[in-house]
Amino acid sequence: MLLIGENLNVINTIIGKAFKEKDPGPIAEEAKRQKEKAMDWIDINLGPARKGGPELMEFVVKTVQDAIGDEIPLCLDTSNIEAMEAGLAVCKGKAIINSIMCRPERYEKMIPLAAKYKANMIALMWGPDGLPRDDNERMALSAELLYAANEAGVPNEDIFVDGIVTPVNIQQPQALSLMAYQEMVGEMFPGVKSTCGLSNISNGPPDNLRPILNQTYMVMLERKGMYSVISDAYDDQLTAIARGKRPDVVEAIHKVMDEESIDMGALSKELQDYVKTAKVILGQSLYSDSWLEL
Repeated sequence: MLLIGENLNVINTIIGKAFKEKDPGPIAEEAKRQKEKAMDWIDINLGPARKGGPELMEFVVKTVQDAIGDEIPLCLDTSNIEAMEAGLAVCKGKAIINSIMCRPERYEKMIPLAAKYKANMIALMWGPDGLPRDDNERMALSAELLYAANEAGVPNEDIFVDGIVTPVNIQQPQALSLMAYQEMVGEMFPGVKSTCGLSNISNGPPDNLRPILNQTYMVMLERKGMYSVISDAYDDQLTAIARGKRPDVVEAIHKVMDEESIDMGALSKELQDYVKTAKVILGQSLYSDSWLEL
């Protein structure tokens, strides 16, 4: 599993202040730390960047690449189209545009940037009616958005689809819908890659439960063909699992997915927690903040 570090983000208090003040120090240090954590991409998330967005994106991209070179490609994230182009214009290497929604008023302006700068793009399955209701709606949105991209000269190989992860504590069935979509998308659209905002699965549950939800869902999505995830660069356990260093965790989660009989008494407490978490995500157990204690 490939990882896109999510932490260079305007919602981070320190990073947001550095963006506002155009202070390169914290931005450069964050980039260096994510390089040390061996992220495959670094996401630069400016948010809306309504005021001075182009100048800010140019500044941040240059600051990051001055600090770490162009060994780690960048993923540029802002809804400000002018800021996106400013970042692409100065970015060394092949960037990812994160992201392009399935709304004509957005993709008709954003897709040409992917073609012009030969950038990768994340095709976000957020349509005119918002979040798709199921995997069939996700596929319909994918067809529309990928057709538009191909027509503009962006090949499937430069496209990542994002079917949208939602919080498991309020939209439990959507976790299953995304996995069903993920299983179909590679067959329907050859060459297309995939990604998702992984941490959304745990948005809402207590902080101590967020890592195991993220880690467990990543394993489940990878089995369904997910190519990459946008994740917390500082979750060392998640990175270890993604790099194949915890086959025991993967095996335990796969057994739940395959509905195999599991002798919980034969498992360590750690592996028991992954089994319980997988059952919650699959809807085999009702969500509650105390599922690990049951």
